[in-house]
Amino acid sequence: MTSYLQPELPPIAITRGDSEKLSRIADAAAERFPRTADFLAREIERAQVIDDIEIHPGLVKMGSRVTFRDDATGQERTVTLVYPPDADVTEGRISVLTPVGAALIGLSVGQSIEWQTPSGSRRSLTVLNAEG
Repeated sequence: MTSYLQPELPPIAITRGDSEKLSRIADAAAERFPRTADFLAREIERAQVIDDIEIHPGLVKMGSRVTFRDDATGQERTVTLVYPPDADVTEGRISVLTPVGAALIGLSVGQSIEWQTPSGSRRSLTVLNAEG
């Protein structure tokens, strides 16, 4: 399998409930969206799994409203991270099964991540705020 991530990745945390659901989503999407599903699966695999009731202010989890900065352009964007059926880009709801969504899950405010996109370019983002 090809790695699409830099070797030095920020530590991330995912709730137990999100981890289980996201693992099923990544498995189900492996044939249709192999690179993004692989990226998501690797993020889940390396994450510290925490109890659903643990409070971690600023942690990006499913349903979080997240403001992030594209580190290449400086552009800021606010989105809500959702499961694939609930995605609607025009409403600012992005799927965790997109490269940006998979990159955001488990990050905390102030953390940055860089990865290689399916087109082969490098992308980097930094979480500025996360609520919910």
